Amino acid sequence: MQANPDLIAGEFDTLIASMTVEEKVALVSGRHMWKTAEIARLGIPSIIMTDGTYGVRYSIDQIDGDQPGGQDFAAFLSVVNQKANGVQVAFGAINSATCFPNGSSVACSWDVGLMHEMGAALGKECQELGVGLLLGPGINIRRTPLGGRSYEYYSEDPLLTGDLAAGLINGLQGQGVGASLKHFACNNSEIERTSMDSLVEERALREIYLRGFERAIGQSNPWTVMTSYNVLNGVQAAENPWLLGDVLRDDWGYDGLVVSDWHGIKDRPASLNAGNDLDMPESGKRKQDLITAIEAGTVSAETLDLSVRRVLELVRKALINSRKGEKFDRATHHALARRIAGESIVLLKNDGVLPLDPNASLKIAVIGGGAEEPVIQGSGCATTLPTQVDAPLAEIRKLAGVNLDIRAYQGFSEDLSLAADLADEAVEAAKSADIVLIFGTTEVGYDGEGSDRRNLSLAPGQDGLIAEIARLNPRTVVVLSNPDAITMPWLDDVAAVVETFFSGQGMGGGVADVLFGAVNPSGKLTVTFPRKLGDVPGFLSYPGENRRHIYGEGIFVGYRGYDARETEPLFPFGFGLSYTDFTYSDIALDKTELRSGDSVTVSFTLTNTGARAGKEVAQLYVERSGQRHATPPRELKGFAKVALAAGESQRVTITVPVDDLRVYDTSLGCWVLDNGAIALKVGASSRDLALSAEANCVAAEGRYRPILRDTQPIFMLNNPPARRVFRQFLEARLNVSEREAEGMLEHCTNSFIGLFTTFERRFRIQFSEDDIERVLADIEQAVAEDARVQA
Repeated sequence: MQANPDLIAGEFDTLIASMTVEEKVALVSGRHMWKTAEIARLGIPSIIMTDGTYGVRYSIDQIDGDQPGGQDFAAFLSVVNQKANGVQVAFGAINSATCFPNGSSVACSWDVGLMHEMGAALGKECQELGVGLLLGPGINIRRTPLGGRSYEYYSEDPLLTGDLAAGLINGLQGQGVGASLKHFACNNSEIERTSMDSLVEERALREIYLRGFERAIGQSNPWTVMTSYNVLNGVQAAENPWLLGDVLRDDWGYDGLVVSDWHGIKDRPASLNAGNDLDMPESGKRKQDLITAIEAGTVSAETLDLSVRRVLELVRKALINSRKGEKFDRATHHALARRIAGESIVLLKNDGVLPLDPNASLKIAVIGGGAEEPVIQGSGCATTLPTQVDAPLAEIRKLAGVNLDIRAYQGFSEDLSLAADLADEAVEAAKSADIVLIFGTTEVGYDGEGSDRRNLSLAPGQDGLIAEIARLNPRTVVVLSNPDAITMPWLDDVAAVVETFFSGQGMGGGVADVLFGAVNPSGKLTVTFPRKLGDVPGFLSYPGENRRHIYGEGIFVGYRGYDARETEPLFPFGFGLSYTDFTYSDIALDKTELRSGDSVTVSFTLTNTGARAGKEVAQLYVERSGQRHATPPRELKGFAKVALAAGESQRVTITVPVDDLRVYDTSLGCWVLDNGAIALKVGASSRDLALSAEANCVAAEGRYRPILRDTQPIFMLNNPPARRVFRQFLEARLNVSEREAEGMLEHCTNSFIGLFTTFERRFRIQFSEDDIERVLADIEQAVAEDARVQA
């Protein structure tokens, strides 16, 4: 179809005016599973969208064959029952594409530039396949390590999440392919995911669960934002006017398109009124519901036309950026996947056994089926059919010298009739080996969309076998493939632990590179590893009941909660080892008086004191004390990944906008900078901060609580402008001196009831409603004026 010239030129008024109501409804309702609707009469073609967050999953039957889903919602969601490497289940035959490291893996790189490279590669693959919109990245906070989609998501921290997502989006959209930032918001568990009500107080929402979206949108402006399946504070996310209107549009200024998750809309008219522009996939019932609502006047023509305009803009951007005939280089992209895997692997423990010497004369026992058939990704809509898969065992053998005797043993089996014999064989091999490499995995059937994990253990039998082998051979190295944090009952007995998470089709090569030191590991954890499940901050309220999930830990998510409760983790947020050593020194700030709208630059010297070149992720945290709002002991506010040769030093700078130091005050309904002293600390992890510099935040807006008629006297008396206004009111109203008025105020200091009621109780003085309203208004004006002067 020849696209309408008005569409290409962005002249939408005539097009919209020419459309019937039915055509408009079709355009905001999608076409089958993966396309927008085509309006042939007006020269409006469809565009293709598809998953996923770390690879392009292109359904040949559903896209090229233009097939509808062919399944009801429950059947569609059954995709989660597939094995992670058996992707041709719910979507029919699919094209192969590069399976890059999943979110929980690639985020451990802490490398925004690397995320940009990955996004650009995904964009090139989309261009070859004719995909105009890729449904990712997924950036929900990893509130619990049991979360079924944690493998797709980046971190428990919103700043890191937002910055990494922006890198990927900018790389993807730089190739002319749109991103769909998802899932908005609070999709932190897969239990009853379309009906569970996530009950989150507003400060936690703003500072934790929405902040990553806000940062990503501010830095990358994704073409679309996808709403989540869950209910949020009593309203379906896809139909939530506060979330989509007040926050996304009004507060953040987002002007792109909002698309639903697939069948995530339950009330189509409500969703359109709330600002959810595009309903996916096509649903005859929801289309008819919308037409009926338009005819009844419950959805206005203006509301419908606004969403039509946004769909047209999305179609236009995809069309003008389309590069037909584009081909991506499979080998180049596989090499990139391997490099990203190597950059993202986290070395959690090493007593010196790593890196392996490829030229040594050693007998190495490699145990675990994951060495030959690696678990490279989770299960669900993001699952990608890889172009090739590197097996760790094969890649290890490629790098090994002729004197390394490498023998493989399955070790584990889900078949109980085989498990005992395989374990015995592995144990015997380990006894005589110089080094044991064990590849451990979690339960693949539970590592994916649609169901949360059941525990933090490895798959049945694996923890026990690792413990037994480690007791027999202390030179045991454990290589892990898992979606999120696990417990490690054998940790003290093994020599080394290499964490890969789900690191894509280049996992085998990445692991081999790290084991032999061809790559010096530089990945760092983006979540806290607990010693036991009960240590997780949200443990007592997870997973909710009766369709209500209360996020009882508030802002104390992840490391914030561990630090506040002084809980010792298995591994802290930001932790990761290297084959070299780094020292931090000479911290300095470019200013020590911090005001809203400014920025502060923290500089320090980082030195590689070891014998190998390496990369260090330097992290900057803020610690507050004595300020009005309750805050975690420390919060991440910046980071830098720095490459240094052996012996090299570099002056590193991290610049933090002072507004990033603000907290959300629910009583004022806005972000405020707390007045007072802070410490800016730099180091290797959240629990290893070598440097500290002091600064002082100067602000007035966050200094005082709002004064209401029932505010206790102490809060008014500790608020100088409010105290002044009320004292002057007393002088005039009661005809008393300043000294007498001050004495009355001091006498009220310890009252537990409102100030006006306190005067009635203690002095038998009553104030009229007009007096009360006038003095409150004068106080509000005086506090606002004080804030302007302080700023």
